Order: sequence, then structure tokens, then C-alpha cells
Amino acid sequence: MNFRSIQSLLIGCLMIFASCTNGKMTTKVSSPDGKIGVEVSMVEGQATYQVSFNGKPIIEPSSMGFDLKNMPAIEKGWKIVDSESSSSDSSWEMQWGEKRVVIDQFNQLKLSLEEQQAPNRKMNIIFKVYNDGLGFRYEFPEQDAMNEVLITEENTQFNLAGDHKTWWIPGDWDIYEHLYHTTMFSEIDATKLRNHASLAQTSIPNNAVNTPVTMKTDEGIYLSFHEANLTDYSGMTLKVNKKDMMWESCLVGSLNNDYKVKRSVPFNTPWRTIQIADKAGDLIESDLIVNLNEPNKIGKVDYFKPMKYVGIWWDMHLGTRTWDYGATQDMNSATGLKPHGRHGATTEYAKELIDFASENNLGGILVEGWNTGWEHWIGFEDREGVFDFVTPYPDYDLAEVVRYGKSKGVELIMHHETSAAPRTYDQQMDSAYHLMNSLGIHSVKTGYVGKLIPKGEFHHGQWMVNHYRRALVKGAENKIAINAHEPIKATGLRRTYPNAIAREGLRGQEFNAWSSDGGNPAEHLPIVAFTRMLSGPIDYTPGIFNIKLEPYKKNNQVNTTLAHQLALYVVINSPIQMVPDLIESYKGNDAFQFIRDVAVNWEQTKVLNGEIGDFVTIARQDRESNNWFLGAITDENARDMKVALDFLPAGKKYMATLYLDGDNAHWDKNPTEYKIEKMEVDNNSELNLKLAAGGGAAVSLIEMK
Repeated sequence: MNFRSIQSLLIGCLMIFASCTNGKMTTKVSSPDGKIGVEVSMVEGQATYQVSFNGKPIIEPSSMGFDLKNMPAIEKGWKIVDSESSSSDSSWEMQWGEKRVVIDQFNQLKLSLEEQQAPNRKMNIIFKVYNDGLGFRYEFPEQDAMNEVLITEENTQFNLAGDHKTWWIPGDWDIYEHLYHTTMFSEIDATKLRNHASLAQTSIPNNAVNTPVTMKTDEGIYLSFHEANLTDYSGMTLKVNKKDMMWESCLVGSLNNDYKVKRSVPFNTPWRTIQIADKAGDLIESDLIVNLNEPNKIGKVDYFKPMKYVGIWWDMHLGTRTWDYGATQDMNSATGLKPHGRHGATTEYAKELIDFASENNLGGILVEGWNTGWEHWIGFEDREGVFDFVTPYPDYDLAEVVRYGKSKGVELIMHHETSAAPRTYDQQMDSAYHLMNSLGIHSVKTGYVGKLIPKGEFHHGQWMVNHYRRALVKGAENKIAINAHEPIKATGLRRTYPNAIAREGLRGQEFNAWSSDGGNPAEHLPIVAFTRMLSGPIDYTPGIFNIKLEPYKKNNQVNTTLAHQLALYVVINSPIQMVPDLIESYKGNDAFQFIRDVAVNWEQTKVLNGEIGDFVTIARQDRESNNWFLGAITDENARDMKVALDFLPAGKKYMATLYLDGDNAHWDKNPTEYKIEKMEVDNNSELNLKLAAGGGAAVSLIEMK
């Protein structure tokens, strides 16, 4: 044990203690730096906790417990029979991601509880307190009193210390593709957002929100509530209790069962997490969610290479090509379908994109609509067995596309759309992954669009949580990395399963192409950076250059400037970044050089400024060099900002190339005007950035030898 570990252990022991006053058992634990304090008490035999930050209440006394089927609820009538305290100070390495080295330092408190009356059930509560927040979970140890638990509701409270400003999406049991709303906590009404016309599936049974949900107090403290290590359990939404000013856990249910979670004892629940910060940017730099997951279980994932990729995808959203091969029966066709001539996934078009990728430092190509079944994939009730995950359409030679790509140094990313029929995918997963292995394909984008089959289940319930995990585990067994769309939320499992490379789980770029509500507003990504992105990497598909979508979509557009789109390659964290626009939109455009140059795998990340929903500036160092890249984005308001480059190493000179909004740029009136400037800089330099309304700035900082 080194000196730092001994010192941490001694401090930890001082930070964790118990006392008994007037019959009230109280136990306390603090963060290693002493700023965050947690106090756990037994009130009338029920566990309650409260949290302070810098000596001021953040979470008022909040109760903990469960409603169960076929046995009494876990609430009052329990006692603490033992407590254990410990401290840990270690580090671990991300194989890919926003940083290489992650510090994992915390103080832990484990309380053993026992029911005071027969059958004397047992339950443990574990708190881990870090400098950037805390997590706690329930543990059901092996015991005679319980061998199976049917949870009808988890009753975890987060009793707020005030009516905070909140950035939220509704607690939809089926989808996260809602725009974020900015209101006070007391003004949240998720039920008004039911039956959204642009969503393929939606279910909002309560006035609740999905997590991560981020808040700002009147004192300027930033909070974000989420969960970590969601394993064999239902996703947690947070119900709005306006009367008592608190969040209350509300698990995603099932119409097929009268319980929400079924588990055999022993088991642990997911961690319930609270990130706490003085600055908004500290939320982005926090490692709390990944640290609360188990260490790597699958070893090296060197079969996956972080990359930028092109794709046959945006064409379909613009309406220039289709996913399906044909919709009219033709007895002379090998598939029984008559080609309509607009199919996107053709061998010829894939090769054209591969050539473009190879010429422009883009490592991959995604091809959607390559396999049979797209004629019957959405809007139909009988979607079981629709997709075949090994049979291409007649105009797509899968093996030839893979061969050609390899000859050009471009990898194929497989696509598996399930049409929300996961049992069909379960049945074909082995054969689909074996085909990928035989061709040397090591990553797949999965999709689950539509209402789930079987009926009565939801995308975020325990049944589907377990399906998503099966795909991840089976992918690891077959050396396949997974980018899940229409997924379960990210909860830090990329630490345990680093083949979980990215996921959608938000309202993506495609809404700009066809949504009837005006698309994603300019404030969308400045909110996402402080909410959804706190949970994990995002496949957002930035980089649209044809902002007005001309001549394809007269009533739609991207609501940012071109420079904003460039900046997203740095702002949005993902080891796979799509270059989605039609390739003719990039050809001959000098701004495309930033996309050629920008990295996707990072040594370290620095958030230089930011306010939720307004603006954010992030700098990241390339993991393969000393080069840095910087991205700044703003909402609908133009901004001038000074950005110090003091994060650069001392004594080094860099050539900065700035891709900036033009003098007359504006997200709506003039979105594609940009300018490029170059200058020599070092760590004493300061950039003066002028961001247009809905604009941004992208900067490459290349070390000068």
C-alpha cells in the first residue's frame, strides 16, 4: 500500500462515523475532500438519508424502501445491525473514450439492516461518496427469509432543498427522443407530452422524467440525478412530487406482470446517483457514472477501432433513396420483389462512399437497408420474423463490399434493425454474429424502432434491459462492438463491457430532416452536453453541411450554422462519429478539412466554459498525439467569448486553425457562411471567438515540431 492509499484510508476513517442520540441511530460518511456529506438515519425503523455540499443541505431527509408482491413492504420496523466503512484510491484505464486514466477515489459506508419482527428479512444499503457526487444501492443478501423478490415499486426519495431550475425530458417508458424542456421543478408536467406525432413509440404514464435530469439551485450549485450499472432491473424514472418538492423513484413497468422487477436473492439494485458541482462543466468532467460500474470483464477490445464513418443513411431521411428494395411482387425476382430503382444499399453506391472515405481519413462505412425485410418493418403489427440478418437484397453484394472496403482501409459497420421484435433478433443473433465474424466485421449498429413485440413490454423495462445485455455479452463473445439505437439508457456499463461503444438514446440529427415541429432548436446540443451526455457516448451524427437541406426538404432544415456542426465533433463525446451528409455537400468545401483532421479518441478532456442550454466549450487531446481539438457551440444567441489555451503544455508551439462563423452568419438567415483563420499559439495565448446565433467554432491545435 502506497502513502497516498494509507493517507486516504486514514482520512476515510475520520470521515465515517456513527452516533446515537435520543434513540435515533445516525451514521455519516463524507467525500475524500470533505465537501459532500451524507447522513443516514433510522427514523421509526425506516432508513432515511440526507446530503450536504459545502455544509449546506442539497438533499433533505429522504426515505428509502420497496413495495413488494406477496410480502410486506420494506419501510418501517427495521434496524441497523452492523456498519462497515472503507476508503479506496485507485485508477483504471479507458480503452477508448474521453480520457485515458480515470481516478476512482471514494469513501464507502455499508449498513446492514434487519427486520425487527419475523421473518427478520435482511437488506444492506451501500453508499459510495466521491468528490464529484455519490451513489447508493440496495443489496439483498442470501437469506432464509427471502429467496425471490417481486418489486412492485422502489420507494427511493430525493427530497430537494428548493424549487430548482430543471432541464428534463418526460419519463417515457419507450423512448428518449424528446426535446428537453427548461422549467422550474414545480412547473414540470410530462403528461402534456403524450402522443407525440413524430415518435415511433411512446408511453408516458406518469408526471415523471427520464434520467439523467440536471438542475441548478438558486445558489448556483449544479445537480444531476441518474443511475449506474443498470443490470437485470427496470429503468428508473423520477416522479414529480410537487407538494413535497421531491423526486420519487418510479420504475418502468410491464402490462404483462403485476410487478416491475423479478429477482432471485442475492442481488444488488443499480446505483442511484447524484452528481454535484460548483460549475456546470464539472458535471461533464465527472467520472461518477463509470466509476460505479464493475471493472472490465471482457479484456481488450482492440478489434474495435475508434473512427469517423460515412454511411448510406442520410439519403433515406432526405427521401432521395430508400431502405427497402421494392414493394411490388415480381415472380421473376430472386426475392419475389420488383426493384423500384431508388434502393440505397447497392454495391455500386457503397463503393462510391468507400472511395470517398478512403480519400478523406474516414475509417468506416455504415450501410442501412442492406438486408431483406424493409418492406414490412414499421407500421405493421406482425413484425416477428420480418428481418433476415444474413440475407442481402439482390443488388447488394455484402462480401464484395467488405472486400473492397478492406482494400481501401475502410471497415464496414453492420446494421441490424429489429423493428422492435427482439425475440426475432434473439433467434438470429448467433447466425448474424457468425456471419460478421466470417467477414471480419467487428461493429454493428442495432435498432429497435416501433412498439415492442411482445405487446405489454416497454423499451426501458426489465425484460428489454436483459435483451440489450444479451446482445452486448454475445457481441463480446464474438468480438463485436455495439452501437445501440432506441436503446436502454447508458449507465456506465462501457467500463465493464468496453464493446458498448455508443448509443443513441436522445433526439438525434434525423429529426431535423423530417420532424413537423421545426426540428432540433439551436439550444438542443448545449442542453444535451449537460444532460444526456453525462450518461455516456452519443451517436448523434453531426456534420451536416447542407443546412437548408436543399433541394430535398422545403419545410425542414438544421437549426445551426455550419461551424456549429463542425464543433460538435469535439463537443459530443463518441468514439464513432458519423460524417452523414451526402458526399457532394462536402466536396470542394474547405471546412471539411476539420472533419478530416479531428480525432475521436482522447487522452484527456477539459471543459473550458459552459452554461446549460446556453453555450459550452470543450477541448480534447488526441490520444495518438500531442494535438488538441476545441469545439464551442451556442444557442440561438450570438456570443463573444475569450478562451485561454492554458491547457496546452508549457514550452510547446501549436498551429491553430480556426473554423469560425462568418461575419454575417446566422443559424436561419445565413447558416453556411464561415471563415478560416490560422495563427501560431502556445499556452499563454487566448482566442477571441465570435459565435453567431446558433453558431459555433471548431479549432485544431497541431503541435509544431
